[in-house]
Amino acid sequence: MQQVREAATVMLLRQGAKGIEVLMMRRNLNLEFVGGAYVFPGGKVDKADRDPEVLKRSLNLGDLECSQMLGVSSGGAGYFVAAIRECFEEAGIFIGTRSGGTAPTEAELSQAREDLLAKRSDFVGVLKKEDLYLDLSQLVYMAHWITPQSQPKRYDTRFFVARAPSGQLGTHDDSETVSHVWIDPNEALSKAKVEGFSIVLPTRQNLKAISSYETVDEALLGALRSKKSVVVPKLVRGPAGLELILPWEDGYDEAEIAELEPGESMENP
Repeated sequence: MQQVREAATVMLLRQGAKGIEVLMMRRNLNLEFVGGAYVFPGGKVDKADRDPEVLKRSLNLGDLECSQMLGVSSGGAGYFVAAIRECFEEAGIFIGTRSGGTAPTEAELSQAREDLLAKRSDFVGVLKKEDLYLDLSQLVYMAHWITPQSQPKRYDTRFFVARAPSGQLGTHDDSETVSHVWIDPNEALSKAKVEGFSIVLPTRQNLKAISSYETVDEALLGALRSKKSVVVPKLVRGPAGLELILPWEDGYDEAEIAELEPGESMENP
């Protein structure tokens, strides 16, 4: 049976001059999965994301509350932790505080991030050394997507929205991510149509979901109230070739799932 990996991603928002802006990272072209695409910070949920020592350094929400939000029996906090960890690794932005309640700056944590990326330290080691605590309550659960069947890699991904910590601008890691941009969601969607600004389907749909909001507060409230039913696109073979259809689109229930031919790929629909 094909493994479906747990994953988490976070849409970091800030107030721009003309409306909300979201942080997007461009993945390295050499990566096997959606190389070159613009994505939100995120990745797989690691076993260490549920380490009791990490959970001791997680504020305001416990595993029970997180699990209830996500509709799972247990382990829900791991998704929240993974989203914050991946955001720190990929974008250099930390969602949390020190023990006294003060927020660290990017500069103060730059060496810790380098040590983490170089595997000279693990995440719980960084938290302890830098006296850091994750603020899980800053993440608002927004959406749940599962990669279609027939894809070579499948992910069970929870999407979160969060206000970007004050004064933290972010930077790509020059390895997994090669550039980054704060961008209006509508501009990102427009660039994807005409400028080769590659965005995969779940990213596009979640950009659309926040594109009508004018303020970060409105976007966070909208995410809180959003319908959380799981979205599993179907990969089908249509007149123009392979395509993805969504549960709310005509023909979804009757559509037969396409099996990929040898050498055929649809990594970046």
